[in-house]
Amino acid sequence: MNPAAAGIDEVVLNFSPTNLQVLNAVLAVVMFSIAIDLRPEDFKRLGRAPKPLLTGLFSQFVVLPALTFLLILATAPPPSIALGLILVSACPGGNISNFITHRAGGNAALSVSMTAFATVAAIFLTPFNIAFWGRLYRPTREILQNTSIDPVSVAITVGLMLVLPLCLGMALNSRRPDITTRLRTPLQYLSMGIFIAFILLALAANWALFLQFAGAVAALVFVHNGLALIGGYATATITGLSAFDRRAVMIETGIQNSGLGLILIFGFFSGLGGMAVVAAFWGIWHVVTGIALAGLMARTKAAR
Repeated sequence: MNPAAAGIDEVVLNFSPTNLQVLNAVLAVVMFSIAIDLRPEDFKRLGRAPKPLLTGLFSQFVVLPALTFLLILATAPPPSIALGLILVSACPGGNISNFITHRAGGNAALSVSMTAFATVAAIFLTPFNIAFWGRLYRPTREILQNTSIDPVSVAITVGLMLVLPLCLGMALNSRRPDITTRLRTPLQYLSMGIFIAFILLALAANWALFLQFAGAVAALVFVHNGLALIGGYATATITGLSAFDRRAVMIETGIQNSGLGLILIFGFFSGLGGMAVVAAFWGIWHVVTGIALAGLMARTKAAR
């Protein structure tokens, strides 16, 4: 075990109930900014040609958690770090994936739809994946046994924070597209900026602890994020998707909703140190890799 990781399972980060409420509100605004790009017709269109969407959901909720479990078996990290990796992999795609897919020249409409469908599916699949994969690994199983986590409570939290704003945004876009047209771009940039700023402020409040333990999770997060991107690309390639759709699936799998992860960690796991550091590090690193990847991909046009 990395010496820097010693004691991380007992560390609890400084995060007040007020901070948690603010993060909930920020995440709701982020989801609303995604939803105003959607109409009910988008879902009907995907229903007629569902293969790219189903591939993306399979990559997110099956391939990524399985790869995460293999990574944990291979590296045997401290239990709280392992459970943090499992929790992040169980979350739906992050909002910045839509922006990055557009910049990368991928299918942005597919990306937005994957985020929407994954968000709804997360009500059931996020608590299921946390419980299923977490209980397969004995050290994390012990944390779950000692934590008062109720899958129904997790589902309610996910529903209120993600699905309700999604429905409200779609309703507004359907009834008043003139308003959403004006709101779309500034709200997306604003919500992204607020979310990143919030993570940085949360890190600042725990800076000493973050510096102490970041080295224990940095390499794992780098590898984990790389596996997510590779897994998404491989899944899309094996299923025969076009390069245009492959970019969307790869980015959607590699950009996780670490904000939801932090809410679950502080709401149900009492801010357990290893889990929180993993989610916070993910929240920064996937932005770096996503933007860098988009810059590389934008140089060549993807075949549709």
